[in-house]
Amino acid sequence: MRRQRGTGGRRIRPERTTASLPAGATSGFAAIGGLRLHYVEAGSGPPVLLLHGFPEFWLAWRHQLPALAAAGYRAIAPDLRGYNLSDKPDGISAYRLRHLVSDIAELIRWTGEASVVLAGHDWGGAIAWYVAKDYPDLISRLIILNAPHPIAMKRELGTWAQRRRSWYAFAFQIPALPELAIRVFDFALLRRILRRDPVRPGAFTDNDIEAYVRALSQPGALTSTINYYRALRAGSRGRPSGPRWRDATIAAPTQLIWGERDRYLGLPLLDGLERLVDSLRIERIPDASHWVQADAPDRVNELILTFLSETE
Repeated sequence: MRRQRGTGGRRIRPERTTASLPAGATSGFAAIGGLRLHYVEAGSGPPVLLLHGFPEFWLAWRHQLPALAAAGYRAIAPDLRGYNLSDKPDGISAYRLRHLVSDIAELIRWTGEASVVLAGHDWGGAIAWYVAKDYPDLISRLIILNAPHPIAMKRELGTWAQRRRSWYAFAFQIPALPELAIRVFDFALLRRILRRDPVRPGAFTDNDIEAYVRALSQPGALTSTINYYRALRAGSRGRPSGPRWRDATIAAPTQLIWGERDRYLGLPLLDGLERLVDSLRIERIPDASHWVQADAPDRVNELILTFLSETE
């Protein structure tokens, strides 16, 4: 097993799991900046770091981990801070963007590699955009799945169409009530979303849904995950209106995969991205929802592997 070079990172075996691992995968904990981040890893070779969104955890990449491993990559899917088995620091300020971005920069260094392929969906994609801008030397290629560029999101939140789609982000600002609404009747709201949203029937199996419920049932997990949204409202560093985004473009070759039947993020978010990314490839999947890698796993795997092979 590799140790993080020069920063004292180490691997720690997990005490428990909340979901079955893909065949050939292993799990552990990485010590990152005073936190323990749980991860699942499969394969060997150039590292591909996979960042999940809300309200998921590493299991979001259950279809991609074995595909990447079979193609000769070292696929690593962490639980972000606050999620599932990773540490859950107290307070809204612990979930500001500067901490989320720093976690991933440290995790990249922990891999022992000079740079990695970074992929992210939803919140994981939002974090990935920032990591690619703040730490360009750490990112060889960037893959984003249904996660808007910060500049595009700021622009579209000025429209009623996107505000209506993003209603939940505003509702999450209310103390305690969102946790109650999600937890009531054994997470009935979460179960309904995961069964209703996808285009493909059974995109989330009963076992998948139970695993998501178990992950959010970990002590402190539900509040921690909602605090991602509260921290944005509380004034986290890195809002895209500041100078750090004004003149910045993403340098890494970038692939954006977008399920067009996304209930939460509108298609206008794709407009104008060529001005924000130096080398951009947009791949639309018409019959996929926000949960694109579960809705169209074979197509997503094909697109990712083709992009990686063509940009080596």
